[in-house]
Amino acid sequence: QVQLVESGGGLVQAGGSLRLSCAASGRTFSNYAMGWFRQAPGKEREFVAAVSTSGGITYYADSVKGRFTISRDNAKNTVYLQMNSLKPEDTAVYYCAARSGGSPYYLHSHEYAYWGQGTQVTVSS
Repeated sequence: QVQLVESGGGLVQAGGSLRLSCAASGRTFSNYAMGWFRQAPGKEREFVAAVSTSGGITYYADSVKGRFTISRDNAKNTVYLQMNSLKPEDTAVYYCAARSGGSPYYLHSHEYAYWGQGTQVTVSS
């Protein structure tokens, strides 16, 4: 089992920045590729970004490419999502997720075995 706890969400104005963190515990963190997903009210959960086990490979949804950066610190068992130039359409609950294996190229919720409880991000216009 891997336990994931997100933090860092909040209310920010359009154009602002937030940094989300996801702290992992349980099994060996460095064995898991990590992803961030988000879900807005009335919408399906969607892929945001993912990072390989080593942190050397990242992958982004087109909607956040160039604005968001995913990274991880395996010594701290933590994955981050730096969000810049935020837009109102980024408003959602953000979830981190873990899957066994090295590749970050998994875009679908069912491909991830472990999930955090989510953190709310609200971007005002």
